[in-house]
Amino acid sequence: MFFEYPHLLWLLAIPLLLIARYVWIELKGRRAHLRVSKLDAWTAGGRSALEIVRHLPFALRTAALVLLVICIARPRSSSQVEKVDTEGIDIIFAMDVSTSMLARDFQPDRLSAAKDIAIEFIASRPSDRMGIVVFAGESYTQCPLTTDRATLINLMKDVQTDLIEDGTAIGNGLATAVARMKDSDAKSRVVILLTDGVNNMGEIDPQMAAEIAKTYGIRVYTIGVGANGTAPYPVQTPWGIELQNVPVEIDETLLKGIADGTGGRYFRATDNTKLSEIYAEIGQMEKTRTSVDSFPVYKDLFKNYALAALVCLLLEVLISALLRRMP
Repeated sequence: MFFEYPHLLWLLAIPLLLIARYVWIELKGRRAHLRVSKLDAWTAGGRSALEIVRHLPFALRTAALVLLVICIARPRSSSQVEKVDTEGIDIIFAMDVSTSMLARDFQPDRLSAAKDIAIEFIASRPSDRMGIVVFAGESYTQCPLTTDRATLINLMKDVQTDLIEDGTAIGNGLATAVARMKDSDAKSRVVILLTDGVNNMGEIDPQMAAEIAKTYGIRVYTIGVGANGTAPYPVQTPWGIELQNVPVEIDETLLKGIADGTGGRYFRATDNTKLSEIYAEIGQMEKTRTSVDSFPVYKDLFKNYALAALVCLLLEVLISALLRRMP
């Protein structure tokens, strides 16, 4: 706490002078005398309560004056507040949902692992707008750019295979992601494209989609998902689901070209841990920009002292009235 007008605290000398005057009058000013033969009647009971109470009105009046002096000196408190301005990043997840994403070289499978790790990434970036595009033989927008984390996470959980024609249309998936982001006014725009295969469908060439992304200043981080060599894949047989090893085919040359051409980077994920590390690395490269301004916030405290002064004055009036009524 501090005072806006500390020089006014010199006025506290006034109540000090009033106290000194009151004491002087009490000790020296009362000159009435009464002759008695004995003092036993006055000394036996000690000091009466009335003798003490009669000083209360003056004490309360003086306290009210002290509190009013403090009020006009304007007591205040201050605290330091930080204002954080955040400049978020727009991020689109372009996710392959072809049936090959059900391979179990990841736990429990590629698609489930990709969704779970993407959800962790979403939760770690509260200031960014994010959206989801899925693609297989064709592509569509699962969730447009939004800051609604709950909706985004729920829609990410709903991503699954078999909703669209099977295949791997990388160009279509990237083009749809770019279309969702081209009108964004964010300073930084990013597509995270995740696939486990080779472009074999779609009307848009992946390199053409990458050129469009570059034109709009959109960086593309590409992630190839799959173990080296072969991966166990669930196959329906007359005896139920059986796992069969199938070759892992990822067009790394294409994915590297897309990433390099747009200012992004290509990653290869061979298991859950590696995929999690890749998302963490992307998060470090695409840091949200923040600026912090500190400024003091002041709070006036005179109201509390004014209220206390009012209470003192009311009590003084009440006690004085009671004392006048007493015999």
